[in-house]
Amino acid sequence: MSVAHWIVAGPLALFYLYAGGLKAVRSRERLRPMMAWVDRMPMAAVRAIGGVEVLGAIGLVLPRLGTAAAVGFVVLQVGAVGVHLRTGDREVALNLGLLLAAGVTVWLAAVS
Repeated sequence: MSVAHWIVAGPLALFYLYAGGLKAVRSRERLRPMMAWVDRMPMAAVRAIGGVEVLGAIGLVLPRLGTAAAVGFVVLQVGAVGVHLRTGDREVALNLGLLLAAGVTVWLAAVS
């Protein structure tokens, strides 16, 4: 893996470790100010997404799982953008940025 890959994958892993950890342990009321979509989802689904994000963050830094984890985050963000747009929430800039970062991570892993 190249230095460029780690420059992108490292912060991406930290973001998902933090965001996933919050979803896994915080109550709906404490998540609502940051993530308005939690009101439209069962809490079990929010917790499951958090768990997937934490596991994916760990996978990003493991050499044999990094590419698969990054592809998983691309899929996750495509789904997240779809959920936001379907429910009338047009604030998808963060999701698109994460989608781009995950896509770049996949590409950098493929070329190195």
